[in-house]
Amino acid sequence: LISACEKSGQWEQALKLLSDMCSKGVKPDTITYNALISACEKGGQWKRALEVFAEMCSEGVKPNTVTYSALISACEKGGQW
Repeated sequence: LISACEKSGQWEQALKLLSDMCSKGVKPDTITYNALISACEKGGQWKRALEVFAEMCSEGVKPNTVTYSALISACEKGGQW
């Protein structure tokens, strides 16, 4: 579902889905966080993408090349790169 939100530019809904997952005891993985970071990137939310990345790391979820690519794209889109 988060990936569907990412593809349709609904970054706020993607964040809500992550919150709902966590409240129900579902632990997000790298793929989940990558989709969320990409959703933030598509929505022009570079700061939120960095916050999601920080949360990902603090939860012990390991980033991969897709994660870093999405972060770079988010920062570039926000004029931060």
